[in-house]
Amino acid sequence: MPRSLWLLIIGMAVNVTGSSFLWPLNAIYIHEHLGKSLSVAGFVLMLNAGASVIGNLFGGSLFDKIGGYKSILLGIGITVTALTGLTIWHDWLPYVILLTIIGFGSGIIFPSMYAMAGSVWKEGGRKAFNALYVAQNLGVAVGSTLGGIVASFSFEWIFLANTLMYFIFLFIALFGYRKIKSGSQVQPTVFLERQPIKDYTKLYAILTLCVGYLLCWVGYVQWQATISTYTQELNISLKQYSFLWTVNGALIVLGQPILNRALKSFEKNLKLQMVIGMLIFIGSFMVAAKAVAFSGFMTAMVILTIGEMLVWPAVPTIASKLAPKGRDGFYQGIVNSTATGGRMIGPVLGGLLVDLYGMPMLFTVLIFLMGISIVTTVFYDRKLKVTSQKEPVVFRN
Repeated sequence: MPRSLWLLIIGMAVNVTGSSFLWPLNAIYIHEHLGKSLSVAGFVLMLNAGASVIGNLFGGSLFDKIGGYKSILLGIGITVTALTGLTIWHDWLPYVILLTIIGFGSGIIFPSMYAMAGSVWKEGGRKAFNALYVAQNLGVAVGSTLGGIVASFSFEWIFLANTLMYFIFLFIALFGYRKIKSGSQVQPTVFLERQPIKDYTKLYAILTLCVGYLLCWVGYVQWQATISTYTQELNISLKQYSFLWTVNGALIVLGQPILNRALKSFEKNLKLQMVIGMLIFIGSFMVAAKAVAFSGFMTAMVILTIGEMLVWPAVPTIASKLAPKGRDGFYQGIVNSTATGGRMIGPVLGGLLVDLYGMPMLFTVLIFLMGISIVTTVFYDRKLKVTSQKEPVVFRN
């Protein structure tokens, strides 16, 4: 892999390690420490995710206009400022306001990171996106493990640790990403060329694919929202809950070499890979619905992890193949904003379902949503026209 990609990988790992101190525990902090209901906690997480959606779309377009380096520094600057404030003020109102600003700032960063990865190692194909995905989950494993330990002593230290990690990320980006060529530095964008887009087939294809991607995230985020608080009701400790995410990240990091060999047969069939992953998601929710002890949730988490290893890296890979020249950032922005949209809708929907009907209804709805996501994935490329500017993207059914 190119040296530039290694710098992106290290930065992503540090970034996610910092955020993983806090995000798995947000719902628990709002519900138990600030005394708010699950529905209110879901609404706060929705504000955070909604701001991140805006940040994703803004950051993706910004990448195409001014390049990844400046875009990433802007996102980090906004996030560091808000995190510093959160470290000092984390009562109810400051928490809501600053968490929303953090969502916007961090949202700017991710599409630029993925678009830069695609531009510095185009010949690597999905390998560049897999590498960032592994880095993210290494951060999840380390951050959630340390976060659970720190939170068992004091939540005050959680905010401080998150802030310090982002300052390290700022240092890496400031001195490591300056010479990475990307965005407007690599090729003229459609904005500068002023050429109208006449064929929207590829855009329709990625939007259709992202419908199912969003629904997958609606289900996945329940592990950070409703399922996290449900485990507390079953007397599963914070350390044990955080350990679930440690296992999640560790499985992804350690299992990636094995998975890469297994996925060689899917190199031209990413659609089938995603459908299999979604079926595995359904299996994980079935197991979680019956779980009453830590071992049951651990089993469900292992199954869930296998599913996400198949689904999550495939979507940015397809987006990279579909993106017209000069629109890589915009397409990655769509993908990242879709994932964030799922994280926005999920806590609110899950909180309402649990408050009104209980956990069994939640799991039933999640399984139904996974079924819809399979349908949209199967049919997303039906009208897709293969262009000469990109590799063929019509995958076998």
